[in-house]
Amino acid sequence: MRTFFTVFLFLMIPLLSALSADNPNIVLLVADDMGFSDLGCYGGEIQTPNLDKLAANGLRFTQFYNTSRCWSTRCALATGYYPQQNGMDPARRDKKFDDWSPVLTKYLKPAGYRCYHSGKWHINGAPKAIADGNFDHSYILHDHNRNFNPQNHELDDQPLPPVQKDAGYYSTCAFTDYSLKFLDEHFCGHKSKPFFLFTAYTVPHFPLQALPEDIEKYRSTYTVGWDTIRKNRFEKSRSLGIVNCSLSLREEHIGPPYNNKHAHDELLAEVFFPFAWDSLTEVQKQWQTAKMAVHAAMVDRMDKEIGRIVRKLEENNVLDNTLIMFLTDNGASAEIMIRGDGHNPNAAAGSAESYLCLGPGWSTAANTPFRRHKVWNNEGGISTPFIVHYPKGIKKAETLRDDLAHVVDIVPTLIELTGGNPKEIKKDAEPPFPGVSLLPAILGSEKKVERDYIYFEHEGNAALRIGDWKILYEKTGEQPPKVPAAKSIDIMGWSLYNLSVDRAEQNDLSATEPYRIMSMVKRWRELNSQFHQQSSVSVGF
Repeated sequence: MRTFFTVFLFLMIPLLSALSADNPNIVLLVADDMGFSDLGCYGGEIQTPNLDKLAANGLRFTQFYNTSRCWSTRCALATGYYPQQNGMDPARRDKKFDDWSPVLTKYLKPAGYRCYHSGKWHINGAPKAIADGNFDHSYILHDHNRNFNPQNHELDDQPLPPVQKDAGYYSTCAFTDYSLKFLDEHFCGHKSKPFFLFTAYTVPHFPLQALPEDIEKYRSTYTVGWDTIRKNRFEKSRSLGIVNCSLSLREEHIGPPYNNKHAHDELLAEVFFPFAWDSLTEVQKQWQTAKMAVHAAMVDRMDKEIGRIVRKLEENNVLDNTLIMFLTDNGASAEIMIRGDGHNPNAAAGSAESYLCLGPGWSTAANTPFRRHKVWNNEGGISTPFIVHYPKGIKKAETLRDDLAHVVDIVPTLIELTGGNPKEIKKDAEPPFPGVSLLPAILGSEKKVERDYIYFEHEGNAALRIGDWKILYEKTGEQPPKVPAAKSIDIMGWSLYNLSVDRAEQNDLSATEPYRIMSMVKRWRELNSQFHQQSSVSVGF
């Protein structure tokens, strides 16, 4: 009998090893405040060869959505729920996730995953590597106002010393350094286990700060102005098949979402509205050209650092069995403000002593061909590139997927991929995930992902997408009307678009489709009320 079991175990070892090897590694890469068309493979002129290569050997989703804001998107990524459901939008600094809303790593741990995080977190329920058991290692940068010398960062729950000026630190490189350090330890001591790596870059979020050699590369690229860049990006994105709509009109009356008096007083050459480029003074053109060069440099450097992570996977022969996903937390930002150490007008643009923001002119170009910016629920604020690379699973590379998808889908997708069971993790299985698994689309199903709706709400802006139709409420200083007591549906302030032909949101069809818009507004109100009630936070329209 003993001999039998010895032989049995001997024969089982290769099988168990094979099963372990089949469990895919997962790399989730997130950019911050990057526009829909900034990447080369989505129509941009910025050089992003590493992400372009991942796209060429993988998938690009053309209708993937975020929540239009940093922390709310990260909440959805971490939990699989709309941030309104667990009280994270409006931002709550005094609330942890509910028991029914655990962080993604809680689902991956039972499947044998080692979990690592490097970069931005920016939501409550922060990953405590030791105390909470969410991540095995975590490097967090809490100071988002300094790319060269952050004052508040920590490793595995422990504060690190402030970074001194001229220490050679740059946030994007540091995030990658820690990611590679964690991977080296994994490959050295835990290679038999799968890993989950979440690398969250803070670029190209303001302040616009980049390495001098990266800025130099784009110093003269943007002298042509944002109108020409928009036109060029639009034509390229159409030729790539990314979009099939018209180019949105420049909204010269839409400036930054917040009035920052400090910035108005100090940034005398700044342009606070997306006026026609030819109407700017030469000083203003030089200022804007310099800013966009820094923005491009930040995206370029992020791509280089992502290339380092990919090469590490290749060197350890795990790239084929690693699911890589790249997205951004919201659209490019029209914000203009000064924070942190302030802005030195004599400092070179992009240096540690400068504090510049992209602003509405270049944000309009970065979000080509869509309308509006971060914070708004127009397509420009909520649309993200979504690149998926998974050689072992993707049947047909260099494919465009127009399935409707949202960041709330990431958790259900990874649970299905790893064979997890949410009911074993949650103390209460309800409410169910509002998203769907994208695994069929990733693995090449010819059938599109089916879903009932995609919901949006942030700071007085609201939207709902059902199929090709989208309703939109754009904040004009007043909150949308509360759910009326009467049976009639108040649609004042709402607009309606058919995104199959008009993702640029240029043609409001509310007057010709009254029953459709009333039905969709009613549905949005029901969802909004339900989600806020789940969070036990008395807010909402």
